[in-house]
Amino acid sequence: MTFSKSRIVGAVEIGTSKVTVLVGEVSGTRLHVIGLGEFPSRGVVKGVVVDAPAAGEATHRALVAAENSAGTRLQQIYLAQSGSHIDGFYHEATVNVGGLEGRVSQLDIDTVYGLAKSKALPPGRCIVHFLRRPYYLDGTLNPSPEDIRGDRLSVGVWHVHGDQHRIADGVHIIRNFNLPVTELVLSSLASGNILTTPEERQHGVLVIDIGAGTTDYAYYRHGRPYVAGVVAVGGNHLTNDLSLGLRITEGQADKMKTLHGRATIAAKDRNDIVWLNGDMGIGDRKFPRMTIEQITSARVRELLEVVRKKLGNIYAPGDTLAGVVLTGGTTALPDLADAAARVFEVPARIGVPHVEVAEKLRQPAYSTALGLLHQGLLQQLETAASKPPGFFGKLRKAVDSFARL
Repeated sequence: MTFSKSRIVGAVEIGTSKVTVLVGEVSGTRLHVIGLGEFPSRGVVKGVVVDAPAAGEATHRALVAAENSAGTRLQQIYLAQSGSHIDGFYHEATVNVGGLEGRVSQLDIDTVYGLAKSKALPPGRCIVHFLRRPYYLDGTLNPSPEDIRGDRLSVGVWHVHGDQHRIADGVHIIRNFNLPVTELVLSSLASGNILTTPEERQHGVLVIDIGAGTTDYAYYRHGRPYVAGVVAVGGNHLTNDLSLGLRITEGQADKMKTLHGRATIAAKDRNDIVWLNGDMGIGDRKFPRMTIEQITSARVRELLEVVRKKLGNIYAPGDTLAGVVLTGGTTALPDLADAAARVFEVPARIGVPHVEVAEKLRQPAYSTALGLLHQGLLQQLETAASKPPGFFGKLRKAVDSFARL
């Protein structure tokens, strides 16, 4: 499948610590990353825009840098969605099979799916994603029930929704740059689709993206996302706890976290000390390494336990054979995978993109933006596939049909 011309798409993630923009060129069935722009984030707290002018300026700087890097203008934008305002709920529907000879028809499938999506949202909320789970026919899992005999067809949908004003703020920032927002994509789903394979999603896998201000998660089973959401806790909370516990500034605490923090306790002796500045001069202070590790490991475990609690009974180690995949800037913390394995009782690893990209872009901080570009490629392919075939396409289809007679 090919396109008449390439398309330039942009992926924008307005995060708590920085704004990231990737530029991709969609040509045929391949996606080429041709530009990158980054700028320190402003006016964003826990993934939510609280100062639109400041956030807009930071985003525009990242967009300009990305376009300059790519040497071309962007044509469309895929915008990541995160923040403490994101929430979700589950709704299920069942219909009696009405097809001929008791076989499930496409009308049955469309009807039950429509009913499962029909639950009203609270005031001031809007849908970000409908996450459809597999269909069940007479209580038995059936991913493709069309034309199968049965009596009752069921399906469940996880509704991901957010504050309509918060979502509009992000879209408005992009439109101020005279760019159309093609699609809104939940950050955890963007990361999940680029860091896991179809086989892993079929066997069950949990993706956790720990950013500076939020932690995004997506849980896949039977090849589909069952639950996705956001926890308003991230790497900055480790910094804040160190600042309070050690009575140092946040800047100093962030340095201590980066140099000496761990997700598990490795220090064995309280006499093992580290210095605040390292010059042992006036104002320098020393701390037990164990104290730093105790603070960071306790916060990490608490964060991971909050995610598991959010998943509720839908999460089961026995249904998560592909384990936990971790991404985001906080994955630089040593032993994070070990901590996750203990909390979720399955193997855990740091995620690596399953597409060929430059080494820098394989870092966890770029997982969401890469996933957004990948989504752009998939949508371009779906759009091309849905177009009515031209004359030669119709002729080829007719010849193929004749050959099968």
